Amino acid sequence: MNVFEIPALSQEECKKIITTEYLCRIVFHGAKYPYLAPFLYVWQNNHLYFLSANYGAKIKYFRENPLVVVEIEQTVPDLSYCRFVTLYGRLQEIQDNEEKKTVRRAFVNLIKNKKISKNIIAALGHSPEETLDALEAEGRSLVWRLSEVERISGLQFGEKTP
Repeated sequence: MNVFEIPALSQEECKKIITTEYLCRIVFHGAKYPYLAPFLYVWQNNHLYFLSANYGAKIKYFRENPLVVVEIEQTVPDLSYCRFVTLYGRLQEIQDNEEKKTVRRAFVNLIKNKKISKNIIAALGHSPEETLDALEAEGRSLVWRLSEVERISGLQFGEKTP
């Protein structure tokens, strides 16, 4: 019996998932093992942007080696339908204040538009008691952009039912 290979997604299908979703996992080069961390992201100007609270292992690993793998998925609760996109690239810390402010504003809009719990700002270096405006106004989190993307691949199994 042959092994069933999960069908690949086209680049267009991958981009649709990237632009639709907002939660991903980033794999960093860890000390001994790869280090995996969940992130919210926004898609702007043909780039993925991430906010990272300015503490923890991910900061150390980013500084040591900015080459990462980003995984984004779309699933249904019973996992009868799944689509996965993987991007291989380099994280770049954004230094330009105007670009950082624009990206932070995009995150505030994402949280509002997707009705994400305001508690998420705790993962971005802010107390859940603070307003979303603090996320935009204060620089407690680093702004990263995925650049130098070498490869984007995607897989899908199952059929999505209406």
